[in-house]
Amino acid sequence: MDTRFLGIAELDETPSVAVVVDVMRAFTVAARAFAQGAEKIVLAESLDAALALKARHPKWVAIKDGPPAPGFDAVNSPGLLRGLDLHGRTVVHKTTAGTVGALAVKDAELVLCASFVVAEATARALRSHVADRVTFVVTGEDGRADEDLACAEYIALRAAGTSADPAEFLRRAAESRAARELAGGVRQGVHPDDIALCLELDRFPFAMAAASEGTLMVLRPHPVPAPNDRTAP
Repeated sequence: MDTRFLGIAELDETPSVAVVVDVMRAFTVAARAFAQGAEKIVLAESLDAALALKARHPKWVAIKDGPPAPGFDAVNSPGLLRGLDLHGRTVVHKTTAGTVGALAVKDAELVLCASFVVAEATARALRSHVADRVTFVVTGEDGRADEDLACAEYIALRAAGTSADPAEFLRRAAESRAARELAGGVRQGVHPDDIALCLELDRFPFAMAAASEGTLMVLRPHPVPAPNDRTAP
């Protein structure tokens, strides 16, 4: 499998298969939302677009980066999302990097959105798709976010069927700039458990795939084949 690791601005063509990685925190939050019963997640292009969707669909749950704001139901924090009943609900999600990265590759044949909590499931989804080339979109810090790059590199190894010790990849994420900013109060809308929750390797058994549905880009859980002896860790 030929793999590329690119920032959003470095995307020079529409890839056939894209894995959009945002560990801290968009696609950790998305996975947790599905685990808490969300039916689908609409990836909004802007805060105004998210608010417009919420206005048209008052029962939808709108989530944004940063501090709470009028019109939004929750913030982009896995810790703060806990306890929110999302059973059967549609979530509207707008973040600084993750949702932007997914929308940038919306015309790809397959778009998977990933973080450490769905790493192995994402790797299995790639193996079952049998892709010749996979573009990993490293969303944070203009493609330089080490937590996203570490996760992308780990998933790439597992997708190739290579055994990989996750400890070093998780260490890089734990020591990343994003983790320091979350721990140091630089970012708003943060729960003290957010870093730990973002580093729960393979917490959830599903991958997440985004695809166009009408005029919207919609993220849904993506079933994956069960692991087998050849590719199990």
